[in-house]
Amino acid sequence: MLVVVSDTHSRGESKLQGRTAEAVREADLVIHAGDFCREPVLDAFESAARRLRAVYGNNADAAIRDRLPEVRTVEYAGVRFAVTHRHRSGDTGLVMLGRERDADAVIYGHSHRPRFDDSGGLPILNPGSHAQPRGNRPAHAELEPASESGESERGETALNGRLITPEGEVFETFRIEP
Repeated sequence: MLVVVSDTHSRGESKLQGRTAEAVREADLVIHAGDFCREPVLDAFESAARRLRAVYGNNADAAIRDRLPEVRTVEYAGVRFAVTHRHRSGDTGLVMLGRERDADAVIYGHSHRPRFDDSGGLPILNPGSHAQPRGNRPAHAELEPASESGESERGETALNGRLITPEGEVFETFRIEP
């Protein structure tokens, strides 16, 4: 399972609770789309996750910026993701970033608003914030390879995803085709 989180906004702890904490510990890979804020929070995520791939956010301290890139490409189960915290040109800029990186989808954070949108030519996923939702529903994303019947025309496996609260409530499902 791939777990996607963002916008922790903490000084010293991961603020992982409930299903979000459980998912991060169980995941094969965790992607954090930025704004840990302070280095001890990054360290806490590295301790909790088996494998962590992350980017820095606009509120990252210098130590995090020294350790993490602003943008990265991550592959999971044959699906390539362009990962960033934010893009000044909105959805269009995110789609362009994904195409530049030959990605199948884009993961970003910053807005604290969980959302999945595949209407713009390339799927865009924002997991929201598990720790500081700012008026939105607290959330993270979980993605798993679809069954064999879920293969794309090119024979690659699609990912079934869900946006889920720390209490374990799934409030949106989606699919990413490579």
